[in-house]
Amino acid sequence: MSKEWDLYARLIEDYDSSLSFNGINGDRIAKRLHEISKIGLTEDGGSHRVGFSQEEKQAKLLVKEWMEELGLTIIEDGAGNVFGRMEGKDPSLPAIVSGSHLDSVPNGGHFDGPLGVLSSIELVEAWKETGYQPSRPYEVVIFSDEEGSRFNSGLTGSRAMTGDVDMELQRSLVDSNGNSFEQVMNKIGLSEESFTDAARNLEEIASFVEVHIEQGKKLEQQNLPVGIVSGIAGPSWLEVEFHGNAGHAGNTPMKEREDALVAAGEFISNIHELPGQVSDSAVATVGKLHVYPNGINVIPGKVALHVDVRDIHEETRTELIQLIISEAENASDKFGVRCTHQQTLQVTPVPIQSEIKQHLRQAMEQHSIRATELSSGAGHDALIIGRHIPAAMLFVKSEKGISHNPKEWSSLNDCVQGVHVLKSYVESIDKE
Repeated sequence: MSKEWDLYARLIEDYDSSLSFNGINGDRIAKRLHEISKIGLTEDGGSHRVGFSQEEKQAKLLVKEWMEELGLTIIEDGAGNVFGRMEGKDPSLPAIVSGSHLDSVPNGGHFDGPLGVLSSIELVEAWKETGYQPSRPYEVVIFSDEEGSRFNSGLTGSRAMTGDVDMELQRSLVDSNGNSFEQVMNKIGLSEESFTDAARNLEEIASFVEVHIEQGKKLEQQNLPVGIVSGIAGPSWLEVEFHGNAGHAGNTPMKEREDALVAAGEFISNIHELPGQVSDSAVATVGKLHVYPNGINVIPGKVALHVDVRDIHEETRTELIQLIISEAENASDKFGVRCTHQQTLQVTPVPIQSEIKQHLRQAMEQHSIRATELSSGAGHDALIIGRHIPAAMLFVKSEKGISHNPKEWSSLNDCVQGVHVLKSYVESIDKE
């Protein structure tokens, strides 16, 4: 990448400095986003810090320096998760935890993850500057390997912290270079044994909150800097197979064919209409499909495909899955082929509690931001944490909804307003 790379200059160019108040400093946030962006910087101006890499470790070391400058007590667990703790007036109370991750997808953007970490640190900076001490402890967390780019299995650090890990499956993971999970851990000074020891006593935590870019266009369409996440969708994956009979493309009459791909095509086409029948937040996607024998002059005898089904409510997601299965059976019956299906993944969605959303609404109103709710179709560390303790999420506006891409962008004005809302929210729940 060119020596002219300067994320700070671009961020600060149109920043409204009047947004720097109550100890929150946009200039400092911009400089820190820039410093992190230089670690794993790609030729395209993107970020390459995959989970459990030296680049992810280097970014954590940089943020740990900022934590030390603030006088935070730093703890790193066996999964590489980093916690920076500020003691409250009553250290015996369960802590409020806030943060995100620093790893990225290959050639990703510079806001997905780091913004949440830096927003959480900025609270401590503001409290130090204004002389505020929370009633209960406050912890900034950096979770390891949220994206899952190395092993195609993400949210690793938060799963380790909560004990939501199938160690047999974890041991079986191999990256694209043929390195096992244990070998990768050893290269960065961790181990399989330390990973299993990362599970934390969750009674030590009162609540969790994560700031993240939206990765969608809803806030941009409403011209709002920040939004309240109403729930985090849990993915459910269906593997569906259509079994027909392969035959010669020239010698088999149309009426005598058992074409698996024709049935699959109708099925895929009709899926688009199903999510809206159960929920405004439900989605369904066919993103992977294999045709057998995949010959240009052969009638397809088998099609295997995967359907990704998501919703923030488990009941409506289950209803949608049943509609999809029925649609598969209807298509197979119509075209005289056989259909099979099995569920290969099921992650429980996490709707955000009403009381938490009310606190977030009040925090936004304090800063004259119209409160709007939107669901998260993507998984986040808050999805894992929210299964065990109360969790909240704030989204910051994403330009054009672009994410996991060097063009990913959120203006500094929007980022700083997100920090202000986070600060007001944490202070409100700290008083309870």
